[in-house]
Amino acid sequence: MRIGRDRMFEELRKRGLLLAPVRARYPRTTQSYHNLPVFRNRIRDLETTAPNQVWVSDITYLRTREDFVYLALITDAYSRKVVGWHAGDSLEAVGCVRALERALAGLPPGRKPIHHSDQGSQYCCHEYVNRLQEAGMAISMTETNHCAENALAERINGILKQEYGLGEELPSKELAYQVVAQGIELYNTCRPHRALKYAIPAQVHAAAAPPPAPPPAGCPASGARALRHELRTGVRRPAHVGATPLADHPVHAASRQVK
Repeated sequence: MRIGRDRMFEELRKRGLLLAPVRARYPRTTQSYHNLPVFRNRIRDLETTAPNQVWVSDITYLRTREDFVYLALITDAYSRKVVGWHAGDSLEAVGCVRALERALAGLPPGRKPIHHSDQGSQYCCHEYVNRLQEAGMAISMTETNHCAENALAERINGILKQEYGLGEELPSKELAYQVVAQGIELYNTCRPHRALKYAIPAQVHAAAAPPPAPPPAGCPASGARALRHELRTGVRRPAHVGATPLADHPVHAASRQVK
């Protein structure tokens, strides 16, 4: 009896004689074979001197017993701080866009870093490129040796996996999301870098932040001068977020005198 290949596999499948498919050892996170526009490498010989001059981006994966979780990261090239990230179960561009939105939310006004990435379709798609252009950011991409030209982003992936538990197989996706959040927080606030003379990424990033805007004219910033101003005029300046209010009720100028 002679049968074709497809019929043979059909009969084997009916009888439960086919082997289960082998689970992939690791997923392919970069798909650079596409017809989307790409950009030249703008940071090849660029030396950063302050935060928010260059951001480097990459996607990596976490293995769980349920399935893979994909982590999009954006790191400041100078301070080494992870400024944006998103973990999800899809390799579509939405995760990278959400990481970018998180990074942009913490970007000081007027700063427009160069965004550097590989040529993956997530970074070349119209949605992502349009968002970068809306933010006024120049776009840079790897050209030939993709890993070497995005070495810092690859290095951050390795640190998080090797030192903060992201490289282990985790029981569930939900736990993976928690490990990601905790790992990035610990990395940003506790991990010294030799390139930073053993300083901490968050400290280096904050040290170069622009000073806060001065208070409005005629309204003292805080402390005793602010209290005297409120008692004299009856006008209260809005408190900073998290500040302890000076009183539970409005201050009336005629209610008391200040010597």
